[in-house]
Amino acid sequence: CTYFQATELRSLETRLTATESKTSDLEKENADLQTRLSSTETELLVSKSRIEQLERENAEKPKVAFYTALTDTGYVGPHNTDTTLKYSKVFTNIGNAYNPATGFFTAPVKGVYYLQFTVCGNHTGLMGVFVFKNNQKIMFNVEWKEDKLYKYFTKSVVLELIAGDTIHLVLPSTYSVYDDVDNHSTFSGSLLFPL
Repeated sequence: CTYFQATELRSLETRLTATESKTSDLEKENADLQTRLSSTETELLVSKSRIEQLERENAEKPKVAFYTALTDTGYVGPHNTDTTLKYSKVFTNIGNAYNPATGFFTAPVKGVYYLQFTVCGNHTGLMGVFVFKNNQKIMFNVEWKEDKLYKYFTKSVVLELIAGDTIHLVLPSTYSVYDDVDNHSTFSGSLLFPL
């Protein structure tokens, strides 16, 4: 073997050793990647299963939300007796828990509910409402208006209700509220979460 051939042979051996070392490193890296891929696939399957479970649970949960306005006719009241307000303009009634014929919201399931109302007055005098839960007064709000400009107040409550509990608003005798096509007086609510 000539000197040139021996040098060439040593060079090839060095390159071969380096290539074998790189190959070994790549095989280890590939094994690591395979392990990580397998672990990621397992995590993905667990996540997918959890998402499907949450979707099933969400589909089974009741959905309750309503938004209504009082009337297009202008003034409601004053009357000689307390009068249940019937919010006749229903824009949203998911779950059909609000009845515009009676003015009552009826909780379809036990849960925590958020309810809100806005009252508008547009003449001199008293404007206000009672809030009733199952025919028991739980809130009274009143404002005295001294002018003919619009005046508003908005109140909200968070209540734990059981299925069948009712909420309605009552206009006290001698009081009035105002609403028209612009929906000044509204009543709305939603189920925050079932219990």
